[in-house]
Amino acid sequence: MKPFTLLYFILSVVLYLVALPLLIYLSFKQKYRESIPARFFLFKNSKFKNGNGVWFHVCSLGETRALGPVLELLKDQDIKITTITHTGQALARRYDAEVRYLPYEMFLPFWAKKQKVLVVLEAEFWFMLFSTMRARGTRVILLNSRISEKSAKKYLQFAWFYKKLLSNVEIIYAQSEADKNRFLALGAKNIEVIGNIKLAAKITKTKDYKKPQDELIVAGSTHESEEESVLKSFVEYKKQSSAKLAIVPRHPERFEAVYELMKRYADENSLTLARFSQEKNFSSDMVLVDAMGELNNIYAISDIAILGGAFRSDVGGHNPLEPAYFGCKIITGKHFFHQRELFKYVYHVQYVERDEIHKALIASRDLPPSMVKEKIDLKPVINKIKEPI
Repeated sequence: MKPFTLLYFILSVVLYLVALPLLIYLSFKQKYRESIPARFFLFKNSKFKNGNGVWFHVCSLGETRALGPVLELLKDQDIKITTITHTGQALARRYDAEVRYLPYEMFLPFWAKKQKVLVVLEAEFWFMLFSTMRARGTRVILLNSRISEKSAKKYLQFAWFYKKLLSNVEIIYAQSEADKNRFLALGAKNIEVIGNIKLAAKITKTKDYKKPQDELIVAGSTHESEEESVLKSFVEYKKQSSAKLAIVPRHPERFEAVYELMKRYADENSLTLARFSQEKNFSSDMVLVDAMGELNNIYAISDIAILGGAFRSDVGGHNPLEPAYFGCKIITGKHFFHQRELFKYVYHVQYVERDEIHKALIASRDLPPSMVKEKIDLKPVINKIKEPI
């Protein structure tokens, strides 16, 4: 190892030992019961069976889903995928690929096998991953790369570190010119702007549900505190309409807490409430969608989509392409910094504060459905991935 790489490795070992009690504790939490043992203890997380493949590393569900169109064009390749989160892992296992969790950095020099190319999506910048694979002769490509405006200052404070990290990268495919400039400021080279690969995703539904006669509002991918803002607004809106509300929390471990919150609002306002897992319809005034993989199916029959993740300052928003594809009128918050590039391609969106959701619902009556126009060409990326070593 080079001196800096060795120092970084030693630091990663020290941090691991310090965090060990917390890691053991978190391993018993439902959310991390699979991912932490796999990543930090290599439990049921063996090395890839062989080398000379195309290894994609992604973080969570959204990035894993974005891989779909790319993998369709690489069917002749030996595909490997690593993820960070359990939800990303679950989706990755549906692809024709060898799938693992990405181990913690100190394990990578012993775990990672040489591959033809490593393709890392978005902002997954792991120094030991990059340096280990580069040292083994693996080409490293960054795809759909971004540095949000909110994160840029933090990155620049450690520009010397990111310059070292990015020196291992052959080419960076950035989402936007702004992202390109932020990478340049960190000392990166060979950067091309291709747009967001999520524009290439094939958006589909898996089931057909009956659309209610009344207006259906879906609050999709919501986070803690956002549901209450939606419920307050819906209760007011309900006084002037016969609308129905479906809430789809982003994280399944919050289903019970959200149901209790919805029950309180239902009881206080004489509204009916149901769980989607039990009734599979929208005959009640409010429905908790306590099932995974249903959001697109519900967007397909909804009139208005209140897109979560942007009414808080710490999440960064969620993908607007899906509700736009199904013609929903989109309402979202103003903190969509991780999705800024995607929102550039979506028309007729209302960006509001959480206390303005009610007004936005009323305004939606006179607005056209949201829509997406632009597309992306993946051929240059595919050709680059297939280049011989």
